[in-house]
Amino acid sequence: MPLKSNTKNLYKMEVNVQFVKMAVSETMTAYVSKKLEKLTEKYDWIIKADVYFKLENDRAGNNKIYEIELSMSGPKIFASSQEENFELAAKKTTMELEKQLEKRKAVFMAH
Repeated sequence: MPLKSNTKNLYKMEVNVQFVKMAVSETMTAYVSKKLEKLTEKYDWIIKADVYFKLENDRAGNNKIYEIELSMSGPKIFASSQEENFELAAKKTTMELEKQLEKRKAVFMAH
């Protein structure tokens, strides 16, 4: 099944949202945009965010995968979660990204 995407600019950061094996959801696009807006307010050096919503076959019900890759100067940051719903996966993934961004910020401040 082809990838469907929706791209929009948020402040200076380019956001590319892709839905894999599922229909495009404006609700989820708005939800992730709100989450990323908070990150860009705190970490204005993020250049680009690639966001993936994926549906996988999982008999346990944890078939919603949410992945984000953030581009900035230096290495990219990546986080992913697989949960029973996209909102929970987005929340966990965003918390993981914040941990990684805090570490990166500490490195920037040290130099």
